[in-house]
Amino acid sequence: MGKLLGLALVGILAAFLVERLMEFRSKCNASRELEPVELPNCRLIKGIETGSEDIDILPNGLAFISSGLKYPMLKSFAPDKPGEILLMDLNDGNPRAIELRISRGFDLTSFNPHGISTYIDTDDSVYLFVVNHPEFKSTVEVFKFVEDDNSLVHLKTIRHELLSSVNDVVALGPDHFYATNDKYFSDYIFILLEWFFGLGWSNVVYYSPTEVKEVASGFYFANGINISPDRKYVYIADMLAHSIHVMEKHANWSLTELKVLELDTLVDNLVVDPYTEDIWGGCHPNGMKLLFYDPENPPGSEVLRIQNILSAKPTVTKVYAENGSVLQGSSVAAVYSGKLLIGTVFHRALYCQL
Repeated sequence: MGKLLGLALVGILAAFLVERLMEFRSKCNASRELEPVELPNCRLIKGIETGSEDIDILPNGLAFISSGLKYPMLKSFAPDKPGEILLMDLNDGNPRAIELRISRGFDLTSFNPHGISTYIDTDDSVYLFVVNHPEFKSTVEVFKFVEDDNSLVHLKTIRHELLSSVNDVVALGPDHFYATNDKYFSDYIFILLEWFFGLGWSNVVYYSPTEVKEVASGFYFANGINISPDRKYVYIADMLAHSIHVMEKHANWSLTELKVLELDTLVDNLVVDPYTEDIWGGCHPNGMKLLFYDPENPPGSEVLRIQNILSAKPTVTKVYAENGSVLQGSSVAAVYSGKLLIGTVFHRALYCQL
């Protein structure tokens, strides 16, 4: 009797593990076939070989790019090279990426930039917020951009127990922001178990010098975050849930969910066009290819444009899709004056005329 009970328990456990594995594969879109969508007038950007994970473009056409991210279990083409912040002037007829010089006193050797966000103050000062992972920990670095000599002056390093595994950030002022915690850098073995068993423990945190608090939770993998031009709504990408959450922002900085837009891809970073209010998403059509890199079958790239997300029926358009032969692992898409930049987690970057 004991043996039969033991065999039954083993069978139940095996069935459960198979079911969870199938669910995990489903969350990663492991079996999805990508239909290509080409864009004319595209070229790879010279000088970007080791990633362009996030992009933020100022109203004047200056584009900031985070490059060189080292992420646990993900491919890196330059594992020993520190990360950097690049700049492109999209008003240039033939724009190129240049590395921004960072002021003395900042530890460049362990610089591992991830999500970024800019804020323009009332005096036109430009602040750049950068998620950083020195030694696979999480900080948010605040810089001031000096356009005269294309440099960044480091102002402060922000650490907090609620900012334990930051993925992305959206600046709300010169000293406060929302940040997504994906839990990955706090213990990536733990987060894999969390993904596997379908637990939603990822969250969003509000930070200011006087108050730090969780403002949204229950995400499988909170990734990209951005805010509407009128500052009333916050958009959060839950990558493993294949969705974008629309949150209403309140005067006390708390967030209330209004709706969820379901998609069929793993959405990474979100960029909001300040003029049209369209949301652009850099996406991973097959997450398993991203996790288990194979140069013979690399991760593809996909860009979505979401129009009228607050309406009953938002319009979702696949603007670009490619199997990885040109661009591997797209993570962000940003537009400016008919130009599109597509960045990647660890590969190159694409510049297109729309």
